[in-house]
Amino acid sequence: MATEATTAEFQNPDFRPDFRPDLPVTSHDGLRYWQFMIAGSIAGSVEHMAMFPVDTVKTHMQALRPCPIKPVGLRQAIKSIIKIEGPSALYRGIAAMGLGAGPAHAVYFSVYEIAKKYFSAGNPNNSAAHAISGVFATVASDAVFTPMDMVKQRLQLGNSTYKGVWDCVKRVLREEGFGAFYASYRTTVLMNAPFTAVHFATYEATKKGLNEISPESASDERLAVHATAGAAAGALAAAVTTPLDVVKTQLQCQGVCGCDRFQNSSISDVIQTIVKKDGYRGLMRGWIPRMLFHAPAAAICWSTYEACKTFFQEHNDSSSSSIIT
Repeated sequence: MATEATTAEFQNPDFRPDFRPDLPVTSHDGLRYWQFMIAGSIAGSVEHMAMFPVDTVKTHMQALRPCPIKPVGLRQAIKSIIKIEGPSALYRGIAAMGLGAGPAHAVYFSVYEIAKKYFSAGNPNNSAAHAISGVFATVASDAVFTPMDMVKQRLQLGNSTYKGVWDCVKRVLREEGFGAFYASYRTTVLMNAPFTAVHFATYEATKKGLNEISPESASDERLAVHATAGAAAGALAAAVTTPLDVVKTQLQCQGVCGCDRFQNSSISDVIQTIVKKDGYRGLMRGWIPRMLFHAPAAAICWSTYEACKTFFQEHNDSSSSSIIT
């Protein structure tokens, strides 16, 4: 009877074991979409909170200050922040990140899973579907995250400019208008669309490749596989999209702590200003902390996300078993 029950379970078309590509699978892992939203929200919050100090350093390195601009290395940036403002400055703006990351990642992963189910046409190894789904996910999530990301970056730079999250929100609304919260949205989407496409396609392909290397032990190495695939995906995507991330930082931090203010949110105008003041090297400012952020952040995010999915899968399976019983 036990053997028959196990066989029936694996013949269930809604059951998708992560590391058994030889079995029939579905692209939505048999989870409800509210479960994807919760898993994504937890994963995004853990990822960004854990790596927040690195993100602060990157923001300081990318901010365009008055000419002439001196090269700022990673160590120099860290020492300067700690010496002038103290270690706590590395966490300034983390409240804004907390308010934005959870909802944005809930939208991010749920839209990704919905789009992946639609575009994959039953093929869980379709890299093109993963990339396209990632683009849809980032357009939706950036609409949620961009305002709080702007607040977060301004707080990261401003020592005494703003008293906190709500003070920043109120002053930006009063002094610059609602549009200031979305000044970088177009740039963010143009950056995150290729970032997400590269990220998801690399993650799914790397995970598949690692599983094929040692399929018999894949289930025992679930965490290592997700972490390794996530780190590879995050590092590659971060390196490719650094120039647009620099532009995004300029638009979000304009007018704060001596940063240049732009008459419009034209990407080409910002790029010209950066090149004029800092040369083409200015477009790659902060690429090292950006990669140092996204590699472990992606590893943390995907590991947490997949762990939450596994929890929900086991919960759903146990619920189904109790109903049958």
